[in-house]
Amino acid sequence: MTHAHTPAFTLEELAERLGATLIGDGRRRVTGLATLTEAGPEEITFLANRAYLKYLPETRAAAVLLHPGQAEECPTACLTLDNPYLGYAALSRLFDPLNGRRSPGIHPSAVVADGVALGRDVEIGPQAVIESGVSLGDGVVVGPGCMIGADSRIGADSRLHANVTVYHGVIIGERAILHSGCVIGADGFGFAHDGGGWHKIAQLGGVVLGDDVEVGSCSSIDRGALGDTLIGDDVKIDSQVQIAHNVQIGDHSALAGCVGIAGSTKVGRHCLLGGGVGLSGHLTICDGVQVTGMSLVTNSIHEPGVYSSGTGAMSNAQWRKNAVRFKQLDALAKRLARLEKAQESR
Repeated sequence: MTHAHTPAFTLEELAERLGATLIGDGRRRVTGLATLTEAGPEEITFLANRAYLKYLPETRAAAVLLHPGQAEECPTACLTLDNPYLGYAALSRLFDPLNGRRSPGIHPSAVVADGVALGRDVEIGPQAVIESGVSLGDGVVVGPGCMIGADSRIGADSRLHANVTVYHGVIIGERAILHSGCVIGADGFGFAHDGGGWHKIAQLGGVVLGDDVEVGSCSSIDRGALGDTLIGDDVKIDSQVQIAHNVQIGDHSALAGCVGIAGSTKVGRHCLLGGGVGLSGHLTICDGVQVTGMSLVTNSIHEPGVYSSGTGAMSNAQWRKNAVRFKQLDALAKRLARLEKAQESR
């Protein structure tokens, strides 16, 4: 799919930018990126999964980005890389219609308090509100309707899409991407109960996001009760994720949609949490842990590896039978123990 603002590249230029080996006419120009089955004669495509190899002979693309071992099967020009999926990621950024589309300056309808520090080439969109003491680094983009609370800091080249809310005292590193509707620094869920009702605990900490963090739409990262909620460098957070107060997430970890992490849990580096995963509070998850989708983690994990809980989908009739068996497990276990003990005494 091409866009009016999408640039065109020769295959030679793309090969140089990607560090790929070109096989074919380097002067041929492409104006877009598409799938293997949908790409036209002016577009480039990619092959990163062998499951799609069957579509390669019939592609109409001008060129295909693929592994060197698949070059002989390619019916058109190709760019070869050992990691074509990583190359696809780089291509996608080159053809991103937002790439290079910036209009530095402050929209007349934006409200910017006195004492706000603005770096070079900052863009502040319509109806944005920026409170006093805020610092925006060079090249920061603040989309329409965003709100940035007092004394927050946002690092260079970060982008806030429309209607992002950043509360007071939040620190965001460089090159962050915050998608629409996400909320950074709202109060953590802290209350004391006196036997009859709840009493709010003021949340006095903040939130610190490292460099290269991306937060999906409508996700929430709560501020700490006393210390800060800490999100490391290069952490990727999908949409509709809830991260509670004083959670810590290590560098290069990724959280898929609808993950929920309760307060004060620490997640290590290079961890992967599948969609709908829940982590109870005050846990420690070591580096290199992968938790598969819809799992509930109620105890700390101290060894790297893949962890799962729950049962996969099955027919309702089979599930109903299994549910009956679940209720019988304790009785069955006790019965088996008695039988084993009786057998040993013979």
